[in-house]
Amino acid sequence: MIKNFSLVIPLHNEEEIIERVIEELYLELIKLSINFEIILVDDGSTDNTVPEVQKLLQKLNINLQIIRNSKNRGQSYSINKGIISSKYKSIITLDGDGQNDPKDIKHLINVYNPKQNIHLVSGIRTKRRDSYVKKFSSLIANKIRKKYLNDNCSDTGCALKIFNKEIYENLIYFNGIHRFLPALFLSMNSKNIYIPVNHRNRTKGKSKYGISNRLINGLFDMYKVKKMMKINEGKSYNRNEN
Repeated sequence: MIKNFSLVIPLHNEEEIIERVIEELYLELIKLSINFEIILVDDGSTDNTVPEVQKLLQKLNINLQIIRNSKNRGQSYSINKGIISSKYKSIITLDGDGQNDPKDIKHLINVYNPKQNIHLVSGIRTKRRDSYVKKFSSLIANKIRKKYLNDNCSDTGCALKIFNKEIYENLIYFNGIHRFLPALFLSMNSKNIYIPVNHRNRTKGKSKYGISNRLINGLFDMYKVKKMMKINEGKSYNRNEN
């Protein structure tokens, strides 16, 4: 089992749910007996998300920091910023809207094994608790991407993942990269594992992503990723598994 990890969570206007998300996370993470840090990346929120987090910092004895984007830059940018700021080699990503279940984190960690070349474990939402529009656009995009990139992943949109930071740092960043990590890690010789995870109804706030940025942008990105995969196959890089 890994000795430590960095948990990166992008946020945008989640004032109504962030306290519950962090407190629930904290209760699950302390059960693991593993060193961790939580990095919240506020993506230009216009509500009281940041003040709510600051209250939590005073309330909880937890290794938590918040990074702020000066304006809304998107999910990929925020995740990348959090990874750059992280101090551990194992990265876990999670949505900040409460739909991912913190109880699934331990299942990802139990499967993740860099010593056996398993450098990415990704959750698969078997029962999506989303609107018809979101599920339909994701279904189409996932089917096309899976066939075109041959990544064998039926749900790259699931935010709940654990992966190796050093491999990620060897990838060429682009907006939307978080949706293509399974394919890109495979091209870097990782033995990816995909496991079913729980997905919960959104109880507060609203989704920030729809058809235009899930389906259309993803289709444009696939060609770019295919070229990157060919380049990555010839790459070499150094890994520190500690």
